[in-house]
Amino acid sequence: MTEITCKLLVIGAGPGGYVCAIRAGQLGIDTVIVESGKLGGSCLNVGCIPSKAMIHVAEEFEKAAHAAAGKTPFGLTAAEPKLDLKQAVAWKDGIVQRLNNGVAGLLRKAKVKIVHGQARFRDGKTVAVETETGPKVIKAETIVIATGSLPVELPFLPFGGNVISSTGALALTELPKRLVVVGGGYIGLELGTAFAKLGSKVTVVEAQDKILPLYDAELTTPVAKSLSALGVEVLLGAKALGPTAKGDGLRIETADGKEHELPADKILVTVGRAPATSKLGLDELVLDMDGRFIRIGERCETSMRGIYAIGDVTGEPMLAHRAMAQGEMVAEIVAGEPRIWDKAAIPAICFTDPEIVSAGLSPAEAKNAGFETKVGQFPFQANGRAMTRHGEAGFVRVVARADNHLVLGIQAVGQGVSELSAAFGLAIEMGARLEDIAGTIHAHPTLGEAFQESALKALGHALHI
Repeated sequence: MTEITCKLLVIGAGPGGYVCAIRAGQLGIDTVIVESGKLGGSCLNVGCIPSKAMIHVAEEFEKAAHAAAGKTPFGLTAAEPKLDLKQAVAWKDGIVQRLNNGVAGLLRKAKVKIVHGQARFRDGKTVAVETETGPKVIKAETIVIATGSLPVELPFLPFGGNVISSTGALALTELPKRLVVVGGGYIGLELGTAFAKLGSKVTVVEAQDKILPLYDAELTTPVAKSLSALGVEVLLGAKALGPTAKGDGLRIETADGKEHELPADKILVTVGRAPATSKLGLDELVLDMDGRFIRIGERCETSMRGIYAIGDVTGEPMLAHRAMAQGEMVAEIVAGEPRIWDKAAIPAICFTDPEIVSAGLSPAEAKNAGFETKVGQFPFQANGRAMTRHGEAGFVRVVARADNHLVLGIQAVGQGVSELSAAFGLAIEMGARLEDIAGTIHAHPTLGEAFQESALKALGHALHI
């Protein structure tokens, strides 16, 4: 049995873990990272990156299909497109592989030792790892748990056969003619929209009375209209009951209490994610928990000295960029730097059609927090760049305090608005006032002008509406 000693051990090489290890290596910390799967974790391999690649394929296919059908308003025509899904998946896999290699190269550059295998705690300083070359024992002064999350499996719809998770959906090499999506959150709608654009007949089953429950109705209404235009059937207040007797569909209970059967070649279950901690041997530790998640403080410290936790294992928001920021911070804390988690906002993006971005407080959240607010909203119908992109649906909205105009939140829905998320986050993080945004020259013609105009609108003098 091989024994390894180090100052810092990171368990999990997803976005949070590998960033933590790289930063620690840059700071001269003797670091080991353990990963049971591929470097990059769920985000790089079966989540953020591959899903956005397939969403892009779907967007390009839809554009070509519209051109073939004469549906473009700008005179573009084309032959009817054909989809080779196997080639599309291979292209997606190629991107993933390049990024895998990139992460490995960055870890080596930072002099981080990579161990492939399943880690399991023996105690608060010792981890055993089963590797292909035999067991290894790693002793570390400090340990970071960064093992991420896994798709939630419903007991009456276990994964297998025609019941798939998001991971399975991204690996399909044959387009399902009929796809039923269980769950109307961002993962289900992102993938459901993509498959609908590629030609699948998609039905979404959502137990709540609205899609994308984390966003307000103003933001989700354009998405609902787009789903309807794509022919996606959305059943709200509906509950999945299990597969049909023949296994060729899904039994559901609709909002009126009646049972129905939905035919389906594939049933995509996207009802949430759970922390990936079952194989870690956490019963050997004494960690305070928040339900299934590991409880942490403002420095990502757990209840045990020398053990930190970052990313999805610590609960919502389960976002890769949150995990990355936490990982960087923890590495610097281990290096002795004075750091705490003091982020003013973590932007969240839904890559539907149109896209949604939210940073900070919504108008309702600001009101519930006791703030009197000024709200400015500017539609993309009045934005030149949106018009030239044939993407006029949506708007940018700014929420600010009424007394001193401090920006509390910024939201947007529209084509390509994900790229505005950095500006939104920066404005809130730096404590911008409405006057700061309004007084910043925004390049013309860009979607970002709607950001400036929304601030001007809140101040009472928008220029282009």
